Amino acid sequence: MFSERTDWNRRENQLALALEKLRSGGRAVLDLTRSNPTECGFAYNQEGIRRALRGGEMLRYRPDERGMVAAREAVAAYYENQHGAAVGAGDLLLTCGTSEAYSFLFRLLCNVGDEVLIPAPGYPLFDFLADLCDVKLVRFPLVYDHGWQIDFMALAAAATERTRAVIVVHPNNPTGHYVSGAEQAELEKFCHQRDIALIVDEVFLDFSWRAERARSFAACDQALLFTLSGLSKICGLPQMKLAWVAVSGPEAEKCEALARLEVIADAYLSVGTPVQLAAAELLETRGAFQEQVMARVRANLSELDRQLARQEVSTRLECEGGWTAVLRVPAVQSDEELAIAVLEERGVLVHPGHFYDFARPGHMVVSLIVPEQEFAVGIARVLAHFTD
Repeated sequence: MFSERTDWNRRENQLALALEKLRSGGRAVLDLTRSNPTECGFAYNQEGIRRALRGGEMLRYRPDERGMVAAREAVAAYYENQHGAAVGAGDLLLTCGTSEAYSFLFRLLCNVGDEVLIPAPGYPLFDFLADLCDVKLVRFPLVYDHGWQIDFMALAAAATERTRAVIVVHPNNPTGHYVSGAEQAELEKFCHQRDIALIVDEVFLDFSWRAERARSFAACDQALLFTLSGLSKICGLPQMKLAWVAVSGPEAEKCEALARLEVIADAYLSVGTPVQLAAAELLETRGAFQEQVMARVRANLSELDRQLARQEVSTRLECEGGWTAVLRVPAVQSDEELAIAVLEERGVLVHPGHFYDFARPGHMVVSLIVPEQEFAVGIARVLAHFTD
């Protein structure tokens, strides 16, 4: 009765079962995986957001396949003001989230069974989106050596005649490293030579820990390129469900991609009128939100490094931005077994590295936007697990 593409293993993993058991028994757990900004104690301009969503035009329905012009102009202004990138409103397509944007792009680029290359370590959501679009994901490794780099030899080896696109996340989740300028040029060249697309996820782009801003891919034009972002991370408003795709590249390919995407989007018209009309005002809230996030991230990162300096068995991998940190810990068990042990014995929830396709055991991933006191206590318990 049901399709094979939805025949997933829906059983809870052992870590989730252990967490449910503890909570059902009434035991308090410090959750160092929390990444929902609306639940991490940040202050929002509540009146300004309500005011943005109150306009009289909310009651009129004027669908636009690419998204309302005013909303796309607001996104274009964001790229100009925040990143100095010239992105025209006509080169943008609005979606109700980046997950929908990926689905649109998989449908645009791939026939059944075609392949998309994705980095490992990386975010696990891609597998479900690819399954739903009958696309095969092929992983290529990121290499760690005093920082992360793309293994271009492995990337080339992973490509086949069925490869239709390469995905990179800038900065990567969870490793927190940006694609360097040299790597950006090499990726564009790689895709251009093979006549495949480059998809770049920039949802964490604004959260650089460095003094200089990271360069957006949005204005690159050597290969057909799709840059994704949205309000979820930029403004800390995942509930508003507004994201976008910026299309760039050779003019003929770009125009054809936009025309086809417009037809795909017209079949759904999924982006709500209220959030599109409020887009400009919502984007203006990003500065205050991002300042709070970066203050929290820097404080937690400083606390993490302070505690790591007091012991010798665990370290932190180098990273440059985003909301997460990767710990290298003694690989005395599998990552999942270690995470369960830390949960049951220390009352702290962390993500095991294998959730993100780390090739070797001995990695834990923690969120840096957890409230500072909780983070400090949680990290102390995690590190004590390996030193007591």
